Amino acid sequence: MLKTINAMTVQKEISIFKTSVHTIEDIQTVKSMLNAVVGEDEWNFDLEDVDHILRIHANVLVNAFLSQELQKMGFQCKELF
Repeated sequence: MLKTINAMTVQKEISIFKTSVHTIEDIQTVKSMLNAVVGEDEWNFDLEDVDHILRIHANVLVNAFLSQELQKMGFQCKELF
């Protein structure tokens, strides 16, 4: 039973967020937080998209926390998928 729970907690999925991160400088502002919460090379922004998309590859339990942390840093962040 314990092995099943551990396997579920580390399962990662791709999540997509609409953000107000508009520039490379904004990305630099949130980079260390994203690396700590999601993991280095587990996230990226699409600043050319009208919604300034943030994609992460992480456990879905991180999503609400990540959204709150970005909002604390002054950025809007809404999970889309």
